[in-house]
Amino acid sequence: MILEFGTQKMNSNFIWDAVNKIREKTKFKPEIALILGSGLGELADEIEKVAIIPYNKIPHFKVSTIKGHKSNLVLGLLSNKKVIAMQGRIHFYEGYSMFDVTFPLRVMNRLGAKVLIVTNAAGGINKKFAAGDLMIITDHINWSSTNPLLGIDFEWGERFIDMTFTYDKELQRIAKAAAKDTGIKIREGIYAFSLGPTYETPAEVRMLKRLGADSCGMSTVPEVIVARQLGMRILGISCISNMAAGILNQPLSHKEVIETTNKVKENFKRFIKTFLTNLQEF
Repeated sequence: MILEFGTQKMNSNFIWDAVNKIREKTKFKPEIALILGSGLGELADEIEKVAIIPYNKIPHFKVSTIKGHKSNLVLGLLSNKKVIAMQGRIHFYEGYSMFDVTFPLRVMNRLGAKVLIVTNAAGGINKKFAAGDLMIITDHINWSSTNPLLGIDFEWGERFIDMTFTYDKELQRIAKAAAKDTGIKIREGIYAFSLGPTYETPAEVRMLKRLGADSCGMSTVPEVIVARQLGMRILGISCISNMAAGILNQPLSHKEVIETTNKVKENFKRFIKTFLTNLQEF
């Protein structure tokens, strides 16, 4: 069956096209999928690599156009866990469809991944936060007015997905223990997703604060919705790369995002590797 997403028609066989191309490179079966956000892709350099496959070598994968996203699929061992990592993600604001954005996750799941660790760089709304903090995502607000399951039928999975227990409580517990073990201060909060690519206005940030959001950004939620549809266990981590518009009396820039993630990347890598070491059953 063919479904139309935006201007592009997507066939369910496209997933197998991508899976089979990857299996031509390696028979490695990953257990954990990693989606690495802006400035956080260096974690993939720590993987004991089995294969590195550029997105443009995989059928139907799109290439990231954003600085700091290398567009490589990396397979191998990290903290003795079998992982598959997206070293750079695809964003809706790049002009791609929601199907394009979430297609790699469907492929990673079909390859064997049952756990998703999804990361992002986010603006801080909670005034108790500071640039450089790591935040465990406990819930999200989708105020993008779209959804990656639009048009989906049973060939692609259940349409009406319960989102009550989206972010896995046990994975959050292990993450908090990993932060304690590594001496890293960890925050918890609600992430708000907007389409971008413009940053939120001060008025929008005030609105999101009243709605209960602690951070905001332009990614993560589409992948999380599809991961939930696929029955994956999900851990979400935001790196607070800057305070959101109006929280501080200064303009925002992508340069600031990259500078902050560069400063905290070592803590981030230690935290994720410790989490994986402590993760026993999944």
